[in-house]
Amino acid sequence: MAKFMLLTKHDDDFGVGPMSEWDPDDMTAHLEYLRKLNQALIDSGELVEMRALAGPEAVKVVTFDGQGGPVVTDGPYTEVKEVLAGYQLVDVESEARAIEIAAQVSAAPGPGGVPLRQAIEVRQVMGGFPDPADL
Repeated sequence: MAKFMLLTKHDDDFGVGPMSEWDPDDMTAHLEYLRKLNQALIDSGELVEMRALAGPEAVKVVTFDGQGGPVVTDGPYTEVKEVLAGYQLVDVESEARAIEIAAQVSAAPGPGGVPLRQAIEVRQVMGGFPDPADL
């Protein structure tokens, strides 16, 4: 088994706008599709965790040089059209299975029931660090 982080990106270039601007029926269909997919992954024992993330207006970027206080700025910047919308952490048999799940997430319906084709970044979670639960 290997853990993979599936990062859901929302890109304004698809022309669907934020979900808050969708027809309520389209929003319901989208969320129900993801609810069913996540329930199937829970039932199979593959879903470790999933979360939606706050919009870019709530993002803070923190840098610190080890002296004084951290520098906190707003972000991402307006030039960025792609934002991280959420993630799923899955524990699966193979990268191929993680990609299969990512494809299902990408096909979630958007306005008019058309698959969104959102970019889903698949990244393996690397080992070598102690599990925080074991500390």
